[in-house]
Amino acid sequence: MLIPTEPIGSVPRPPELIDGLGRAAEGSISDDELNALFAQALEQTIAEMEATGSSVITDGEQLKPSFVTYPIHGLASLAANGVVIPFADGHTRQLPTITAGPFRYQVHADSYLEQAQRYATRPVKQAVISASALSLLYPADGIDGYPRDEFIADLIDEAEADIRRSLERGADSVQIDFTEGRLSLKLDPSGGLLQQFLDLNNAVIGRFTPDERTRIGVHSCPGGDHDSTHSADVDYAGLIPGLLSLDAGRFYLELAGERDPRAVLESVRANLRPGQLIFVGVTDPIDPAIETPEQVRDRIILAAEYIPLDQLGTTDDCGFAPFADDTSTARATAFAKIRARVQGTQLAAAELA
Repeated sequence: MLIPTEPIGSVPRPPELIDGLGRAAEGSISDDELNALFAQALEQTIAEMEATGSSVITDGEQLKPSFVTYPIHGLASLAANGVVIPFADGHTRQLPTITAGPFRYQVHADSYLEQAQRYATRPVKQAVISASALSLLYPADGIDGYPRDEFIADLIDEAEADIRRSLERGADSVQIDFTEGRLSLKLDPSGGLLQQFLDLNNAVIGRFTPDERTRIGVHSCPGGDHDSTHSADVDYAGLIPGLLSLDAGRFYLELAGERDPRAVLESVRANLRPGQLIFVGVTDPIDPAIETPEQVRDRIILAAEYIPLDQLGTTDDCGFAPFADDTSTARATAFAKIRARVQGTQLAAAELA
């Protein structure tokens, strides 16, 4: 018996790349020099990811400015007055807003996939941002000549294309990052905003065939930036019923960092549908302590009490550095945690067999 195991996505960028990005912001490095640093970081990251023993890898999101803003990188019609996301340690991230339509992606995720495939010898999973996260780019007071319903129609088209292009380019699977799902319950405890997000994401996923949906997954966590979260204080049980109503085939759930993992697993069991593959988080990127393979094994054995083995997989709770400037976790720590996940999954598979 084999339990599948996959990373979520990002790992910290090498110091040379972070320094290069800083010099690029100052205008003291050429585009060619910066591109060389990107290529070096990508090749190094894929080699280190494959060395962990993971059968499915990611590119570590080395080329993305962040997991959420990559589609609008270079978009001219932006204003810096969007939604502010507060984190538990007091720092914030602010999204921009668009100032004109029509809305079009400037970068599609398959461009990252294509570059990763030049170096990878194993299947590559591609992460994309959710349509619901990008829906927050539309300003609350509207845009003259470009009503919200037109924006949403354009957004659904672009989000579909982002997923489809990666599938067609040979991604092992495509993971939709949906960290705003749990945050929505903090912003609107009634669940109305969450339902809007779910409906929007299902409108995108619904454009794919049942076979294609088996290769489309959704990742949920309470955020992870500079070793802090934005919604860990929100009860996960409020999210899981809606989350598992999405028509995706795979779900990547933060679990290692939860105070009461059994309560989360109870909710998963109560809402799990046939054919859904649940990857439970068994390493916590926010915790500086590196899990042992035995700790990972025990977390998996617990999850197997609630989730049928043919629907169970493992993952990391969240990306290790979803924003390019996040240096809170060392690269060596990230890869050590990934190795522990792979080894612990192998131990659990042997024991459960």
